[in-house]
Amino acid sequence: MRRAYVPTIAELEAFRACARYGTTIRAADQLNLTQSSVSRSIGQLEDRLGVALFHRVRQRLTLSDAGRRFARDAEEILDSLHEAAVRTMAFGGQSDVLSLAVLATLADRWLIPRLARFHAAHPHVAIDLAVRLETVDLETEAFDAAIQRGPVEAGQPGMLRLFDEDLVVVASPALLDGRAALDDVELAALPLLQQSTRPTLWLQWFQAAGVDPRTTLRGHRFEQFSMVVEAAVAGLGVALVPEILAERELAAGQLVMASPNRIAGEFPYRLAFRPGGEDRPGLREFVRWLSGEVAGQPLRSSGRT
Repeated sequence: MRRAYVPTIAELEAFRACARYGTTIRAADQLNLTQSSVSRSIGQLEDRLGVALFHRVRQRLTLSDAGRRFARDAEEILDSLHEAAVRTMAFGGQSDVLSLAVLATLADRWLIPRLARFHAAHPHVAIDLAVRLETVDLETEAFDAAIQRGPVEAGQPGMLRLFDEDLVVVASPALLDGRAALDDVELAALPLLQQSTRPTLWLQWFQAAGVDPRTTLRGHRFEQFSMVVEAAVAGLGVALVPEILAERELAAGQLVMASPNRIAGEFPYRLAFRPGGEDRPGLREFVRWLSGEVAGQPLRSSGRT
């Protein structure tokens, strides 16, 4: 039920125009309305809120303190409505829209390059893709599914295990200067690139090597694995990253393995969706397609070797 003090869209539009142009005449011209309707909307808005939003000096309008504060909120509300409408219109003609939350680098380097195959097989399904670093709560957030890292129990409803996280050490050939298969002491002597949202990765790598842990936390820091990979390509240091996220650069020779060892991440990558959500044709088709894509991934050993 709409609360009486909540402004209407017409009132917000009139308020924003008056705040911008300083007169109801110019605001009315911009909104293609009459001056009286704009003045009426401003009066109704002030009555709703119980506060004067403008100082009226002759025929000019200047924002009051309350009006200046409200102007920022009104601008954000109207811009958000505009963006929501544009996003919705962008899916015109689609019978199903699938809203996905995905880790940034996984989306860029693994999922998006494969989506053309999904679209070719299911052209009626549109993908609305957003980046989320934190674990998504599907009960409270407006996503149909999320591809992230997390625990997976056998037979768990609403969950599809994708693949384990296999972390490897990579560097640019120029940084290694012809060396290969470095041991941990040699690695520790090189600049170590840090992933700021997972700051203990190098500690895990060196935990059994007897290397001073303080030295493993130094180095350039980056928020996303994609940044870490690019920094390694640029020769800024050695990177410890999921192999699947550096496959492109490894295949192109921009990066090489700096160690024959690898470690397993704590959690696998998974697709999470609401139990029963697969009854929706679009989500059911996406889950089936994603299962096939994962089945084509090469299997690798986990754990340090």
